[in-house]
Amino acid sequence: MGALARALPSILLALLLTSTPEALGANPGLVARITDKGLEYVAQEGLLALQSELLRITLPDFTGDLRIPHVGRGRYEFHSLNIHSCELLHSALRPVPGQGLSLSISDSSIRVQGRWKVRKSFFKLQGSFDVSVKGISISVNLLLGSESSGRPTVTASSCSSDISGVEVDMSGDLGWLLNLFHNQIESKFQKVLESRICEMIQKSVSSNLQPYLQTLPVTTEIDSFAGIDYSLVEAPRATAQMLEVMFKGEIFHRNHRSPVTLLAPVMSLPEEHNKMVYFAISDYVFNTASLVYHEEGYLNFSITDDMIPPDSNIRLTTKSFRPFVPRLARLYPNMNLELQGSVPSAPLLNFSPGNLSVDPYMEIDAFVLLPSSSKELVFRLSVATNVSAILTFNTSKITGFLKPGKVKVELKESKVGLFNAELLEALLNYYILNTLYPKFNDKLAEGFPLPLLKRVQLYDLGLQIHKDFLFLGANVQYMRV
Repeated sequence: MGALARALPSILLALLLTSTPEALGANPGLVARITDKGLEYVAQEGLLALQSELLRITLPDFTGDLRIPHVGRGRYEFHSLNIHSCELLHSALRPVPGQGLSLSISDSSIRVQGRWKVRKSFFKLQGSFDVSVKGISISVNLLLGSESSGRPTVTASSCSSDISGVEVDMSGDLGWLLNLFHNQIESKFQKVLESRICEMIQKSVSSNLQPYLQTLPVTTEIDSFAGIDYSLVEAPRATAQMLEVMFKGEIFHRNHRSPVTLLAPVMSLPEEHNKMVYFAISDYVFNTASLVYHEEGYLNFSITDDMIPPDSNIRLTTKSFRPFVPRLARLYPNMNLELQGSVPSAPLLNFSPGNLSVDPYMEIDAFVLLPSSSKELVFRLSVATNVSAILTFNTSKITGFLKPGKVKVELKESKVGLFNAELLEALLNYYILNTLYPKFNDKLAEGFPLPLLKRVQLYDLGLQIHKDFLFLGANVQYMRV
């Protein structure tokens, strides 16, 4: 039954578990919901995997005593037991409120082949046998939790098994004689199998399934400086029709993680069950990403004259600015300018039904490049724009794309007199459209991974935008090796 632990974990927990509990009452940034349809698929896939794994199992030998007429008491041994074929017909995986999951397998049968031998002081007999085990039923409760390290835990809190019938057919020297004692032998066979099934399941859960879960990472790398924390806010929560797992869902700086001032919102998830799995991803996830990239300076930029297209009416030179900023040209004749842009605070993504938007605010400092190679600030601009965002997801990742809006430029401060800053809009628009947006969209196209384990892919994807969160629905395909 070691097969049980190997057959189910990648499917059963691929949609669910990844690591550390947070402070009591913290809202999750991401919620994964597995519906009854998803659990049904897990049970089907687990049954197929278990059926193939059972063929690799070697059952334990067992012995007993029997009385042979006119010969006396002898000792029999059944060894080299291998499952020759199996037929697992029905399985179900159901949530158990307040605990975890209940796995049941019913109406199943296996055929076992092996060798037998009988010893008596003055003789030894041996041969082969076939055992047909029918009406196998197994029920296992899996208790899901989390430990202080942030990784998930699973234990088999209860297990029961039942076999309705065993038929033994023996061949070989005097095999017909042993068949006379088939009731005694079959009864022993049934007791041994029933006692061993749950023993092996308990051992498999602790020695195979639990260590497998311990290999799940607490965090997932996004790029060289950002990572995402998929720790559990609490133990997986089972209700009557589904299993929900609450993840922290915080994107953080890998080199120097600091406390986040943002709070994850309370999400009211729609009652949908058409897909196998749903992910609710709050604005908290995306906005913690914005904090990290802002801190890293990823949103900062600079523009120099060699970056301006040759046919531009405005160059980043003091000579080019003479018509509308004459004082600049007089004070700094024939010198180049450099524009340095920054975002004073991290732009936050706004979620409203059917719409995603962000309103970044930038400040641009204009410097004259002096002959001494030093820089002198001459004026400061403010730049406001509205940006619409498009988020999508594929078999394993969330990706995005920004669509630019109109840029509005204002003069905030000047050491060279007042001028109409709107004259610089064309230049800034060119740079933003051709440099900044492609840079940001390339990063968004890389995306960040959803909490899935290996060999699990999503398909038949659907996305809804609600207030404060995205709601992703998908069906699941387990990619067998």
